[in-house]
Amino acid sequence: MTGIPGAAGPASMPVAGILPAPDPRRPAADLLVRNAKVFTGDPDRPEARAVAVRDGRVVALGDDHDLAAFVGPATKVVDALGRRVVPGLNDSHLHVIRGGLNYVLELRWDGVRSLRRALAMLREQAGRTPKGQWIRVVGGWTAEQFAERRMPTVAELNAAAPDTPVFVLHLYQSALMNRAAVRAAGFTRETPDPRGGQIVRGRDGEPTGVLLAAPGALVLYSTLAKAPTLDPADQRTSTRHFLRELNRFGLTSAVDAAGGFQNFPDNYATVIDLARSGELSLRIAYHLFPQTAGQELADLRRWTETVRPGDGDEWLRLNGAGENLTWAAADFENFSEPRPELAGGYEAEFEQAVRLLLENGWGFRLHATYDETIRRDLDVFEKLAAEGLFPGGNRWLFDHAETVSGASLDRIAALGGAVSVQNRMSFQGSAFLDRYGARATSHTPPVRAMLERGLTVAAGTDATRVSSYNPWVSLHWLVTGRTVGGTPLYPAANLVDRETALGLYTRGGARLTGEEDVKGTLREGCYGDLAILSQDYFTVPEAAIADIEAVLTVVGGRIVYASAEYEGLDEAVPPVSPAWSPVAHFGGYQAAGARQADLMSEAVAESERHRLWRVARGTAAAADTAPPFVDPCFTH
Repeated sequence: MTGIPGAAGPASMPVAGILPAPDPRRPAADLLVRNAKVFTGDPDRPEARAVAVRDGRVVALGDDHDLAAFVGPATKVVDALGRRVVPGLNDSHLHVIRGGLNYVLELRWDGVRSLRRALAMLREQAGRTPKGQWIRVVGGWTAEQFAERRMPTVAELNAAAPDTPVFVLHLYQSALMNRAAVRAAGFTRETPDPRGGQIVRGRDGEPTGVLLAAPGALVLYSTLAKAPTLDPADQRTSTRHFLRELNRFGLTSAVDAAGGFQNFPDNYATVIDLARSGELSLRIAYHLFPQTAGQELADLRRWTETVRPGDGDEWLRLNGAGENLTWAAADFENFSEPRPELAGGYEAEFEQAVRLLLENGWGFRLHATYDETIRRDLDVFEKLAAEGLFPGGNRWLFDHAETVSGASLDRIAALGGAVSVQNRMSFQGSAFLDRYGARATSHTPPVRAMLERGLTVAAGTDATRVSSYNPWVSLHWLVTGRTVGGTPLYPAANLVDRETALGLYTRGGARLTGEEDVKGTLREGCYGDLAILSQDYFTVPEAAIADIEAVLTVVGGRIVYASAEYEGLDEAVPPVSPAWSPVAHFGGYQAAGARQADLMSEAVAESERHRLWRVARGTAAAADTAPPFVDPCFTH
């Protein structure tokens, strides 16, 4: 790396043909990205070759020659080397605050393509984890992504980690625990099943280590909450590393959807502290979520009296309430179980909550998976609209909406609502397909129908406890309609093109927070948030979309992530702490590459050995040749 010839200041990529040319009428930029294929997202100027950023905002776009005048002695010039540049991505539904507090404690199976490799990681981490700590695998994976096409067994967890507690969360459906974790959690034959959940027991009545959401996930999350937590200093470091991991994929903003076990203000203290010290590398708009059934109205009333939506700044700001307003109105999304029937009469308390928010100028987001729930909620909204109260100029939206009907979409549009969709079907689509069939699956969720009605639609992941936080997995789902294991879910009529999908991940999220004038596009006056991509999103084969990463991510003109040729240009972060953290050893999302291909081959070989073993035992039919092993992961 060298600086601009003859100039002092920060190091940058080598640049040919650009020399500092200070112009008092045009102050120099802080950052110039040149030699790029810039997709701006701005229909008035969709493409450019260079972007200049000053004081955190875009000041110019154009050709390299046009922007040469913005280069001064202190300008950091980055040569994109002909790569694709896009506006910074914005996950419209991410549990980023909660995820950050625990990130370095988690062994991530996101992107791991064989169970053999996943168990090897688990075995290795068991040797690094000190006594009293747990190994936890918390979301971001599904059995369908593995070459073996199956989940681990409790016996395999026991063999990999005989003495260290292991908790493995699988979607909203189940969790697996080894013997040590069952003991650490205090489960015995006398432990009662929690409401909506099941502790699976053997013939002797003892817990087997399997927990089932039936259909509620409280048993899964309350058990996870028994594991040790980080102290405040390590929570701060953990959050910084999680934000850096999100920056790795070109994310520059997120809308935090709050969630269970995320109390305000206690669990928000870390991001507030990082915002005050200028150390956030991701812009966060957050929501507030009542935690205790029976006191939701008291929580909402207290918050409306002490804070207001919009409080904060461009880095951290309050956006409203939700994704739950009252617990009784929340449905569950375990597609392996029948749709839950919500209690009759929840509307009275729900109406009080919505009325309270609107009267105090609060918008909200609302968790609703099934159309049956959405219809009941809309009845309440239409009642308030008849009084002239709803929406009263406040932003509101439904989250998820997998089975929303066309009639409900018409009602949402009439009330000025929006929808935030997530790629939970990337991970749970096969379970939905098995339960409801291909016809219902083909429009779950009906993204095209939402867009055709002119609704504001934004995309996200709902990470980290089900889907992976990798936005390119979500974009792959939007464009291809396939699960992470390659199962096709949708016909062409429910797919969107690449530009539309990217818009859901940029401008869509900005609209949900009222920031569309400054975020989601690259144009003069907007935030200097952008990503240089490892591959060109618009031209790579569809199957390769999920493998895209950023090689350089910029937020407000700051380089917050850098790899490949740009290694070392980003801001420093403190070392991962504690040192035994799985993230310190394995990192986060496991990218595809030569090693993953080797592991896939090993898994295939192991599968063939197992087939031959079954043939020898007479439990499988012999054949002259082994059946062909076909795995869509090979196309990634």
